[in-house]
Amino acid sequence: MAQFTRYMDSPVGWLKLQSTETDLTAIYFDAEKTKDSDIQPTILKETESQLHEYFAGERKEFNLQLAPEGTEFQQKIWQLVQKVDFGATASYLDIAIQSGSEKNTRAVGLANGKNPIPIIIPCHRIVGSSGKLTGYAGGLHRKRWLLNHELSHTPSTTRLF
Repeated sequence: MAQFTRYMDSPVGWLKLQSTETDLTAIYFDAEKTKDSDIQPTILKETESQLHEYFAGERKEFNLQLAPEGTEFQQKIWQLVQKVDFGATASYLDIAIQSGSEKNTRAVGLANGKNPIPIIIPCHRIVGSSGKLTGYAGGLHRKRWLLNHELSHTPSTTRLF
């Protein structure tokens, strides 16, 4: 299946957006900008537009067709992560319990780390049980920035991180 790419500059650095003709498949941090695909499917244009709205504080939910590649367990975890509201956090334990086993916290962390569509599937909203920021594939500085960005656009403007 053909893959298409589009690069966008953002407050957290260059992002590489990747899609099929109809579905967003990946977002990569630290993208070194090269040439966008000659063909730019609507999904890539819409993803960039919605991300700009998110970074401007105007969008709190994404409405995009997603097709992240992963195991059945990873898919389940990513679906649960998508239910964590803008400006809120959940712990790895919370997600493990929702997935059916509180003993799955390590597996939840691993699945979260393999999320191919960060920001849209908001894995940055998953924190340690103590509220501590723990690993993030995009780097803890990005996780902190994303959480503070969301907090600054919610009724409570307290900076937690």
